[in-house]
Amino acid sequence: MKSFKDLEAWKKARELRKEISSLSKSFPIEEKYKLSDQIVRAARSVTANIAEGYGRFHYQENIQFCRIARSSLTEVQDHLTVDWTRAISTFKLKIGMTCKQKNVFELLMVISINPLGEIGFV
Repeated sequence: MKSFKDLEAWKKARELRKEISSLSKSFPIEEKYKLSDQIVRAARSVTANIAEGYGRFHYQENIQFCRIARSSLTEVQDHLTVDWTRAISTFKLKIGMTCKQKNVFELLMVISINPLGEIGFV
């Protein structure tokens, strides 16, 4: 692996981040600096922490940043729950993002348990 961009978890989190960004543009204007801003920041945090963990020298540091990324992903889930209850987005889009979140979450769990396997040192 040459870069964090080669990590499957980062790739899937990036897809989710793009969809979250598109979804947030459909939020009502009163949510622009509330829910929209928070959910976009949380989604960006997932990929940023995966990348930062990859750049660390010790695998234990990588694990810690993957745990932070997993926490940010859970924050995205919570924001989507707020969105869900307000019926801002469509059901179909929501289901697709929930599946993507699950994929990213599962990959982050694998990294947390076996960081060397995911980052390519095995």
